[in-house]
Amino acid sequence: MLKKYVLLATLWMSAFAPVMAEGSDHSEGSHGESEDFQIGDMIMHHISDEHGWAFTHDIKLPLPVILYSEDRGIELFSSSKLEHGAIYQDYKNEHEHIVRVDAQGKAVDGVHVLDFSITKNVAALMLSAVILFFLLTAVAKGYLTNKGKSPKGIQSFLEPLILFLRDDVVKPAIGPKYERYFPYLLTLFFFIFANNILGLFPGGANLTGNIAITLVLAVITFLITNLSANKGYWMHILRPPGVPLLLIPIMLPVEIVGVFMKPASLMIRLFANITAGHIIMLSLFGLIFIFQSWGVTPLVAVFALFMNAIELIVAFLQAFIFTLLSSMYIGTAVEEHDSHH
Repeated sequence: MLKKYVLLATLWMSAFAPVMAEGSDHSEGSHGESEDFQIGDMIMHHISDEHGWAFTHDIKLPLPVILYSEDRGIELFSSSKLEHGAIYQDYKNEHEHIVRVDAQGKAVDGVHVLDFSITKNVAALMLSAVILFFLLTAVAKGYLTNKGKSPKGIQSFLEPLILFLRDDVVKPAIGPKYERYFPYLLTLFFFIFANNILGLFPGGANLTGNIAITLVLAVITFLITNLSANKGYWMHILRPPGVPLLLIPIMLPVEIVGVFMKPASLMIRLFANITAGHIIMLSLFGLIFIFQSWGVTPLVAVFALFMNAIELIVAFLQAFIFTLLSSMYIGTAVEEHDSHH
């Protein structure tokens, strides 16, 4: 069984080899010297967003480039027009930033181009939304079809997870008012979990490892928490009970900072853990090109298999932690603060 797993990991890892070959190609200089493989550049390339979705070195899905400028209005074309430093309609892709250039290929000063393109992360976001829509719609239909009966199909697979989130995570953290916030928290969990899993596939997008995505999720939790907060929540921040009056000027800034540190912790935790996992995996694959030998593949495959198993656990764990902490933050804002508490 172990040999089968190692073989499977080796075959799975080979899917990354053409992708990394782009960063490992040794180009000849003017004196015939080859450039060293830059593993840092390769890693940053594959965890960053891009105009186009690269699955391997030779297979790249072009995505729509949507630009707006005051003098030209809206312009739409394929990202393949800007591949390999090409200039199209006076536009050039410089490190995933599309700029207007002159006849010499230099950026034109004073021209502001707004980029509304469908990038790799945006396409992955749309893909995960479609998958979750059909997946959870099937679960909802299963509840209606099998009402009073035992669950079947995808409903039987996801129902224990949904009930676990409701009964052991959201309800204990928020209390009697949990039903108002459960749809959001359930969506939050499945969105993070689905994108964590999709990001582990070869060529997958690092969506939850993008700090812009985790920032938006944290801001939504922040708004729901503070817009739903009752008087007792704000009084505990502005006038903490049991704190001497002389200490209020010290405690007030601390409490206010704490309000903003909660969403900041959500944002950084998810971003850092997912990105770190991808960096470790890509670093392992990069060892093959650093040693310039496939002889290290079996050893790398064993470590990659172990790390991939850890990544599967982290994919669930980070979605669970984000949902749990969001539930706790909302719960502290909506609970009734009795005097004896």
